[in-house]
Amino acid sequence: MHGEYKVPGGKLVVVDLDVEDGALRRVRVAGDFFLEPDEAILAIDGALEGAPADTDAAGLAARIDAALPPGTQMYGLTTEGVGVAVRRALAHATDWTDYDWQLVHEAPQSPALHMALDEVLTAEVAAGRRPPTLRVWEWGAPAVVIGSFQSLRNEVDPEAAERHGIGVVRRISGGGAMFIEPGNTITYSLSVPDALVQGLSFTDSYAYLDDWVLGALGDMGVRAWYQPLNDIATEAGKIAGAAQKRMASGDGAVLHHVTMAYDIDADKMTEVLRIGREKLSDKGTKSAKKRVDPLRRQTGLPREAVIERMIASFRSRYGLSEGRVTEEEMARAKELAETKFATPEWTARVP
Repeated sequence: MHGEYKVPGGKLVVVDLDVEDGALRRVRVAGDFFLEPDEAILAIDGALEGAPADTDAAGLAARIDAALPPGTQMYGLTTEGVGVAVRRALAHATDWTDYDWQLVHEAPQSPALHMALDEVLTAEVAAGRRPPTLRVWEWGAPAVVIGSFQSLRNEVDPEAAERHGIGVVRRISGGGAMFIEPGNTITYSLSVPDALVQGLSFTDSYAYLDDWVLGALGDMGVRAWYQPLNDIATEAGKIAGAAQKRMASGDGAVLHHVTMAYDIDADKMTEVLRIGREKLSDKGTKSAKKRVDPLRRQTGLPREAVIERMIASFRSRYGLSEGRVTEEEMARAKELAETKFATPEWTARVP
């Protein structure tokens, strides 16, 4: 069995192993990480040898921690990362480069249609009718996008939203509210087969699916990192938030979508969103305006250039062909937007 896992912000860990009588055998850990002293790699292999095959990643990491020589130094590697690589090997997980990725980047769409496209395209990936897809959104109107389980009245000030001409839509994934203005936001979705995240915990899958964009930001001079559970942060503040939805139909698929703040009208945002004291306190800041630091200031680049560089970075890592939403997919999405995402029943399903 073979498993690979790139440690977020670190290096690639590769594990080859067999399973006999319910235990790990002939375990070999490799990768482009740095490790001192040399014998530490043998200690890692030895710690995993004979481990019960149902041991979770944390349990495998604990075995390694207990076996490492005193003073061991790891660079680009963590014992947890080794544990995840083992679990991915056991789950027969796939890798990014196992797929022919498709890019969808089309004309601006309404917020409700974007919600529907996410559901339709991810369902198509689950059914095997569409390849794994990176979809970059263009917004046709401003909106507040609330999470699947958020209370509408607790998150949005309706009078302020109406005054500023901002609609409200509810997405199918969990997480918090996003304040969207077309020229100030960069949003993308990954619709991926469930096999890509096999062996990863829910938390680890966020970091795994966000890793490519951290590299893209680094190429633009922005040092960013994954901040559990679902934020992308820099020293200046949060720049993006992610959310996921798992599709159980077909072979299964995961929707992972991210909204990044390119620029932001902070005064308008704080008028429209009801950002409670509890949320601010757990972020360690007194002002909602200080929670988000836009990419425009950090990169000095036009929004279109940031998007182009992100796409180029993805393509250089994994390959990416130009694609489109098919006529059949669009027809289904438009129907779903009308019958679900644009309806008061869905938007206010949690009043």
